[in-house]
Amino acid sequence: MAQKPNLLFDFGGVIINIDYQRTLDAMARLHRSGSTIAFTQAAQAELFDLMETGRLTPAAFREGLRTHYELEATDEELDAAWNAMLLDVPAERLAYLAGLRAQGHETALLSNTNQIHIEEINRRLKTQYGLEHGIADCLDWVFYSQEVGLRKPGEEIFRHALREMNWQAGETLFIEDSSQHIETARRLGLHTLFLAPPLTLTDALPDALRAFRPAASPLP
Repeated sequence: MAQKPNLLFDFGGVIINIDYQRTLDAMARLHRSGSTIAFTQAAQAELFDLMETGRLTPAAFREGLRTHYELEATDEELDAAWNAMLLDVPAERLAYLAGLRAQGHETALLSNTNQIHIEEINRRLKTQYGLEHGIADCLDWVFYSQEVGLRKPGEEIFRHALREMNWQAGETLFIEDSSQHIETARRLGLHTLFLAPPLTLTDALPDALRAFRPAASPLP
């Protein structure tokens, strides 16, 4: 058994603050009648699934937005609207991640994301915190859906990450703010911490770590 639990983090709503409504509002401003896109934390249209699993280039994604949602916008305007949901990464969370690694926890990211968001977040992290490789500088492993070709809440992206890291589900704590992803992780035998608002990473994880008890059962 691992002496300390492995820690598997979601990105949006856990490490970086997210406001989905800001993107919905920004997209609505690009439509002549104020209609917006079919994208929320709980569900999304196929266009976004394709983007998040690397099956669309950013250029094709932008054209998809224009075609499916009748948006009249430049590439720059579409990117700005798409990135509007991305808020800040608090310095205290990055410091906390560094402290967890120093304490002997193995740490990893498992994120549904896409090239446009990754590039923007990493640009901000480099500018604000000097992180040359973005959030990857703060963790032992990083798994992005658009690079893996799989996305949550599907089971296979969890299985893939655990295999790559040689982690056991029963020795791993998954920290996430989407209930459908929590359900998959629990079904696979991972311990979970559901960061339902207003809970934050630094508020809730210390108690979860104190309560953590490894499970003997392997990933099914």
